[in-house]
Amino acid sequence: MPNSVSFIKSLLLLVLLSSLVPVAMAEPELLDRILVIVNEDVITQKMLDNRFEDFRKQMDISQLSRIDPASLKKQLLEKMIRDTIQLQQAKALGITVDDLMLNRVLERLAKSNNMTLEQFRDVIEAQGINYARFREQTRDDLMIQQLQQRMVASKINVSDQEVQQYIEQNENPENATASYHLRHILIATPEEASPEDIKKAEKKAMDVYRQIQNGARFEDIAIKVSSGRNALKGGDLGVRKTNELPRLFVDAVRNLKPGETSKPVKSASGFHLLQLVSSSNDTVMVQQTHVRHILIQTSEEVSDEQARQILLDLREKIENGKSFAELASEFSEDPGSKIKGGDLGWVSPGELVPAFEDVMNSLSEGQLSEPFKTDFGWHLIQVLERREHDQSKADKENQARQAIRKRKIDEELRLWLRRIRDEAYVEFVDESTN
Repeated sequence: MPNSVSFIKSLLLLVLLSSLVPVAMAEPELLDRILVIVNEDVITQKMLDNRFEDFRKQMDISQLSRIDPASLKKQLLEKMIRDTIQLQQAKALGITVDDLMLNRVLERLAKSNNMTLEQFRDVIEAQGINYARFREQTRDDLMIQQLQQRMVASKINVSDQEVQQYIEQNENPENATASYHLRHILIATPEEASPEDIKKAEKKAMDVYRQIQNGARFEDIAIKVSSGRNALKGGDLGVRKTNELPRLFVDAVRNLKPGETSKPVKSASGFHLLQLVSSSNDTVMVQQTHVRHILIQTSEEVSDEQARQILLDLREKIENGKSFAELASEFSEDPGSKIKGGDLGWVSPGELVPAFEDVMNSLSEGQLSEPFKTDFGWHLIQVLERREHDQSKADKENQARQAIRKRKIDEELRLWLRRIRDEAYVEFVDESTN
């Protein structure tokens, strides 16, 4: 690794030197400098400045006046380090996001804000944000989502016994229907934390709790100190059903009033502080869809075009009378549904990724889709039937399974991110940024 690091430093120095003004009497101007080396990549001052300016333009004016720029830059730099490590792993696994998929995601984002893609771009640029840079950041985010799906989410299993235990523990009507809007701060501990590490983190968490109790804004503190994935959103976890939250979180906020913050609670990841924004007890009827699919994943050996062509060939075979279930059992790379002939069972809105649901919802009963791509890979799907569904035993089991799975993913993802960060070679060339 030292030889690789030296090579990177020398190469970047040559690039920077070649950027100096070539006029004999002109003053040399260094256009950029290395802040951090992350394995074989670097993060430069310009990269951090661009991310910092883009983020500042998305913050409200009152929040800008309260956040120390140095604290925000430090938080952003740490996120850039984690993102760089994940993008390196994604590229090594052959994970890509082509322009077609990226445009679909951006169009969906624009549509959710009641805009066309052109209007959405105009709004981004009106905020002073470079749209081309915004596009590439979105591409990186999608690659990271695919990596996290492959490395963490796809390996999570939920047993029938866990589902039944969960239902028994949450049979109380209050627990079944309540939802909470929470903000979250994580004071993390190392993966193999010593008693001193735990004590230090607990003291820091209590200091943060006292600051909030004394009037500091929770979201400002989250941006400054939280190690949670939502730190740069002020720790906002959004609205989640009780069964989508760790029991640790539910117990901590159950008796809080809106605006109140829990005392620090300990988990394997560190110490958590939670602020209740609001809660509700709404219930709704949902339309469920019975759907099956065949999944082909991309890799260094299988390109996007090859995966798409495989599914086009399978689609033609199905239209000519071949059994969808038999082909799914033979070719699909989704281990959970493969053994069921690709059957995903009855799914409710929000259980599957938006790109999948968009295509699924556009199909009539019995119709085959064209091949399309999501974070998981390339899919061919068929809608079998639809129904309006109220709370039932099967529905409860499905919700319980999804809630357990979501909790497990959240926890495993925190541990995995900490692990790959610890295992990566990270050198702060400019120690003032550490």
